[in-house]
Amino acid sequence: MRVIRYDGRGFGLSDRDVADISFATFEHDLATVVDALHLRNYALLGVSQAAAIAIAHATRYPERVSKIILHGGFALGRNKRSPKEAQTANAWIAILRQAWEDDNSALLRVFSSVWLPGASAEQIKWYANLLRISTSLENAVMNRHASDDIDVVDLLPKIRAPTLVLHCRRDNVAPFDEGRRIAASIPNARFVSLDSENHIPLAGEPAWPKFLEAMESFLSNA
Repeated sequence: MRVIRYDGRGFGLSDRDVADISFATFEHDLATVVDALHLRNYALLGVSQAAAIAIAHATRYPERVSKIILHGGFALGRNKRSPKEAQTANAWIAILRQAWEDDNSALLRVFSSVWLPGASAEQIKWYANLLRISTSLENAVMNRHASDDIDVVDLLPKIRAPTLVLHCRRDNVAPFDEGRRIAASIPNARFVSLDSENHIPLAGEPAWPKFLEAMESFLSNA
């Protein structure tokens, strides 16, 4: 099996000097990677905000996408869910602006702990530091705005590829109901709930082997 991954726009090894980070550019970047590698038939894995990108790509290129795995995804970003969620989105951006330049920021560790509440203090500190070194503050803010404005609800019934949807039951980042919405709206999608409070299961917790087994089984079946 060939596995291909790429760093998102403005993050990691991707170009940091970017003028636009938006859902449209997320879609464009995925299509560009696929075309550059001359891929004609492939499965997609979309985690968190990338789930919506995978959904949009699959509806645009149904003849190419063979299978889809979505974990911790959401069809509606925070700004689209409710006024209360929109307030939360603004609060997270305010925390990022306040804490980004501080190597030892407790606020940034609070932000990180929402993603991985079951992690150790050392893991939380590592994740907070990783956020800071992986991109710039302005890129991080643009990314949050783009994610919070996601709305792919109308695309869900249009997906034709076999789809596996996984979601942690007590996820604080993407509500469990968002995972269920995705699975219920995609024709014949399979939904797997994971007993975890983390956005992505951590190695060592019971949900981790179930997470891996579900994906391996789905990909191996014709």
